[in-house]
Amino acid sequence: MAGAMFNPRFLVISLGNPAPYTETLHSVGHLALSSFQKKFPSEQPPFAAARYGKKSVLASAGRKYTLIQSPTLMNISGTWVARAWKEMLQDQSLTPADLALVLVHDDLEEDLGVVKIRQWNRSHRGHNGVKSVNASLRPCEYEGARWSRISVGIGRPEGRDKSTVSDYVLRKMSKWEKSVIEDQGAPAVLGALVELEGKWEKEFAKSEAGAIQQ
Repeated sequence: MAGAMFNPRFLVISLGNPAPYTETLHSVGHLALSSFQKKFPSEQPPFAAARYGKKSVLASAGRKYTLIQSPTLMNISGTWVARAWKEMLQDQSLTPADLALVLVHDDLEEDLGVVKIRQWNRSHRGHNGVKSVNASLRPCEYEGARWSRISVGIGRPEGRDKSTVSDYVLRKMSKWEKSVIEDQGAPAVLGALVELEGKWEKEFAKSEAGAIQQ
């Protein structure tokens, strides 16, 4: 509708694994979100037990960003992510255009702490969590949907075989690795969210201008 305001809420979900793997490199998205909250407490309340997608989760529900740590195993996270997003739409009477969905996940192809915005429809690059979500949610089925991914680099072991990579991503993060994510990753995640909002706002303004001209 012409003249509408651009003021979306953000559902930001980190992909990872439940205990005993919550502090592994594969679950770095969880650390990035918890660090984000701690660095910006005036904007985000502390993480607390909540219920989303019919499961108990850790969540921080602020005015703009609702941060949730996925409670499921990484490789089967898609069904829960889809349920949580649809549930939030219904409970808050939002349209798909009103609730931006952003996944935060680990990235083996980037150095530790390097944060990148990844378009939703770009290659999952072998990430099973992203593959699972893609199988459960398709933007083309939701008019106006604004979805994206934010990847957090964890580096890569020298060996490329499946066993070596698995051992690497499922090992517990060191104190140094945690400090890198806390000091560099958290502000970068916020920067990525701000960048995404700016990009989507420009697209919205362009579509509104087109509607007015018609």
